Amino acid sequence: MSSHEKNIGFQEEKLARYIADHSQEEDPLLSELSRETFLKIYHPRRASTRFSGHLLAMFSSMIRPEKILEIGTFTGYGAISMAKGLAEGGMLHTIEVNDELEDLIRKWIEKAGLGNNITLHIGDALEIIPQLNETFDLVFIDGEKNQYQDYYKVVIDKVKSGGFILADNVLWSGKVVDEKIPAKDHFTRGIREFNKMVQEDERVDNLLLPAYDGIMIIRKA
Repeated sequence: MSSHEKNIGFQEEKLARYIADHSQEEDPLLSELSRETFLKIYHPRRASTRFSGHLLAMFSSMIRPEKILEIGTFTGYGAISMAKGLAEGGMLHTIEVNDELEDLIRKWIEKAGLGNNITLHIGDALEIIPQLNETFDLVFIDGEKNQYQDYYKVVIDKVKSGGFILADNVLWSGKVVDEKIPAKDHFTRGIREFNKMVQEDERVDNLLLPAYDGIMIIRKA
């Protein structure tokens, strides 16, 4: 590694510390949830982080949604973060396909005191969403990357006018701009196709925010 590369790495580390030092501290309960996720769960990096969780919580608090839908619960960090911004009496529906995570998710929902505000669904989101007789103010998409287009199609008519959809990982570690993606990389292709579809959808306004791994902010007109 050259001295220039080392200096860039050092500056990035300093910037990361600076950002951490000038952002609200992590909720102790969420910190504990994150720790258990990393200790016990396969692929723990799928969980929301301190910073992405803060972004979700702040976004939710700004719009004060009555109804939230989350696609991809994992261990519950994102759901708990967003539920903090619910309007009084609001409800967050979250869908997780992996039934082995159910007990852990329910444990942390209860520990957070949100048992009356979060409804957990276990199963295929594409089968569950059409059965939900709800109109949502906020939707967070963080499920299977090759299915983002399908999630969007099934949920867009359930988002109220002026409501928001947030989609995570839409830069996919920079692979979206890699011209040599192998045919078998269906996740990258799925993200690319999703981003293109949203960009061309005249029903919405959108902003691809280059934070973390990319967050697409979509507002339905």
